[in-house]
Amino acid sequence: MAETTNGTSYDAVVIGAGYSGLAMLHHLREIGLSVLVVDAADGIGGTWWANRYPGVRTDSEYLAYAYSFSREVRDEWDWSERYPRGEEIRAYLEFVADRLDLRRDIRLGVAVERAEHSDATNLWTLTLADGSRLRATYVVSATGLLSRPLYPDLPGLDTFAGPVHHSARWPHDGVDLAGKRVGLLGVGASGIQMLPELAAVAEHVTVFQRTPNYVLETTSPAVTADELAALRARYDEVFERAARHPFGVPMEIPTRSALEVDAEERRRVFESRWEAGGFRFANECFTDLVSSPEASELASEFLRGKIREVVEDPRTARLLTPTTYRFMGKRPPTGHGYYAAYNRENVELVDVLTTPVTRVTPRGIVVGEVEHELDVLVLATGFDAMTGALTAFDVVGRDGVTLRERWERDGLRTYLGISVRGFPNFFMSLGPQTPLSNLTVPVQRGAQWLQRALAYAREHGIDRLEATPEAEEWWRAETERAARATVMYEEGKKAGAWFVGGNVPGKREEIAVYLGGGHVYQDECARAAAEHYAGFRPGTGLPSSHVVRPEDDPETAPDAGSASGTQEAPVAAGVGG
Repeated sequence: MAETTNGTSYDAVVIGAGYSGLAMLHHLREIGLSVLVVDAADGIGGTWWANRYPGVRTDSEYLAYAYSFSREVRDEWDWSERYPRGEEIRAYLEFVADRLDLRRDIRLGVAVERAEHSDATNLWTLTLADGSRLRATYVVSATGLLSRPLYPDLPGLDTFAGPVHHSARWPHDGVDLAGKRVGLLGVGASGIQMLPELAAVAEHVTVFQRTPNYVLETTSPAVTADELAALRARYDEVFERAARHPFGVPMEIPTRSALEVDAEERRRVFESRWEAGGFRFANECFTDLVSSPEASELASEFLRGKIREVVEDPRTARLLTPTTYRFMGKRPPTGHGYYAAYNRENVELVDVLTTPVTRVTPRGIVVGEVEHELDVLVLATGFDAMTGALTAFDVVGRDGVTLRERWERDGLRTYLGISVRGFPNFFMSLGPQTPLSNLTVPVQRGAQWLQRALAYAREHGIDRLEATPEAEEWWRAETERAARATVMYEEGKKAGAWFVGGNVPGKREEIAVYLGGGHVYQDECARAAAEHYAGFRPGTGLPSSHVVRPEDDPETAPDAGSASGTQEAPVAAGVGG
């Protein structure tokens, strides 16, 4: 570590104290590095610290929404329900921080405003909002993929007389909505979780919907002592099943195509997995709901029928039914009584796709020429996903180029979503082009991978790890290839999905996540490690299995642009979160 006169030096500074940041801190300390985690929030939890809105909970089951690396944490923490609520997730992360003695290396309540690399010293200097500076050999961004909220550009929004609350900036002491007329703008995952809770207390809820979702309804029963005991007895097995699943969940991978069974059998399978709830419908029905437009349409029509079954008013059911894109065009959210909430007399749905919002007034929202009077406005308008938190502050690499400028100029370029050329020793947890997955799997595996990579570098005198040009270009092409092999690529564009940047006005349309399967992604990380971090060490190009040699016949050689060595899509089914 270098001595500084205006700050403190560390081997590594990690930005963010959520799931990723805590895992990074624990694993990097294990190899003897001095590490500091900094976070702008006043508490531990990352997105779970920020999101306090009514109804907030995981949409992945408790089975794999936890770290597996600490036996003490596994044995001592008791989950209370199938889909833990936000307050339970916060309590879990605080328990982890205390049990693993992480707090002593966490600095809260201060934001990083700038991180700049010096070629001369090969060190990063981080400038914090309070004016202090830190210096580090390595910087790890653990800022989260859904952490920079989007606010709608609506004329007159600042004139609204009542309170306006974004779901990701909900007051920590709550909001009294009893007897209030509430406007809910947005029906993504947050809005879908909020609606039943808002409707239960408000006098009236007006939902302003642009694009409907395919919501996978579910229930959250209490976790029994026997279930916890069974999980602890086979925790490693459960986590490994999740790690080998395309979407990072410990669920059964189906073996049949939706197109190879008759209509009666297909209906039976769909009904069974619908009753099982949540992502089990997406993951356990058939092999090709993600890869085949025809199979996706069959699932879409089943789900449209479920909406019509639950929602009593035909006009409301019609508005809630997606028709412009197929199932998996958006990452499907889970619901806990979402559709049934529209059967309440105090819930009204307003279509703002056909007739957009004209303006906001002090009294409410005007759609066309109709003013909907409101007391409180709730914005569930989503996030600038994947890149938003990384471009919100200046990350300055070689030649004074910022990460923001690099991606604006060249489009998304990373190697495995971990490293970007021109930014030596800067690493990302859940960076762009990492898998669409139950996030705890790539969070934990990513921290363990970086632990080994930095240990190797230090042992072998390698002072810089940085994506090579060849590795960046190959991974960009592989990310594009994998996406095109799914229905999510074209359907996501139709739906304006966040994973193609479609929810942010003016954002470049490009695939921001790897859709080739989390298991394939982990194999790629392992391949780079096995070849002494080829693709990350300067001058190493690519792992040898992806190098096209002159003697290779392009008609018969394995596809050098495919992580799986084949043009076939490695995605089996489903989604995780």
